[in-house]
Amino acid sequence: MRYFQYSLLALTLAFGLCAGASETVKKTSAGICHPPASSYYDRTTNFRAFQSIEACLASDGRLPESLVLSDSSQSPINDVETYDRSAFGHGWKDADGDCQDSRAEALVATSSTTVRFATDKACRVIAGRWVSPFTGKTIQNSNEIDIDHVVPLRWAWEHGAKGWAKAKRERFANDLINLWPVELGLNRSKGAQPPSDWLPPSSQCGYVARFTRIVKKYGLEPSQSETKWLLTFLDQCRRR
Repeated sequence: MRYFQYSLLALTLAFGLCAGASETVKKTSAGICHPPASSYYDRTTNFRAFQSIEACLASDGRLPESLVLSDSSQSPINDVETYDRSAFGHGWKDADGDCQDSRAEALVATSSTTVRFATDKACRVIAGRWVSPFTGKTIQNSNEIDIDHVVPLRWAWEHGAKGWAKAKRERFANDLINLWPVELGLNRSKGAQPPSDWLPPSSQCGYVARFTRIVKKYGLEPSQSETKWLLTFLDQCRRR
């Protein structure tokens, strides 16, 4: 494995640390080393702690793809500007022109009762009965629901979607297979993390199976460590 050497000065510049101080580098079960510069740092709660980037990389870890190494300092810097949400379309799409966008269609498709709309035009869903796949809890007010992208858009961008035609990215972002109605807080705590970094409180096997199905459907390319994690997790599910 190639090792990256960082000077104390470089670390100080990259992370804003005081001389002689250190901050924990978080290594996930997928082998990703998240320094404080990573956009996933605060969201990563299950990790092995390292005192430096060097130590984490030396343990066969790797930087997240949302970070790059600057040529001058060999320090990780955030490269989030390479991801653009608008590349997947601006908001929810009404592909069939029936006034119900993909959020509304996801709510209609997953409600166990007939939904209630804001007006007689039947465009915006305001009530129904949804069982969250993240917790098993029942939700009846649509304002309490976020539509989760099972495979996050940012993660997809970093694993192949960046090279797709815009039409394919829009189809992916609005595919009902990839849309789940879940609690607001849980969806936002998940962010763009893959299953190796974040799992819902319940129905974890079903969640990972669905994630894997969508990845295969769209030809996305998880890293070697991510693929190994997914296969191992699903194998454990089958043995239960």
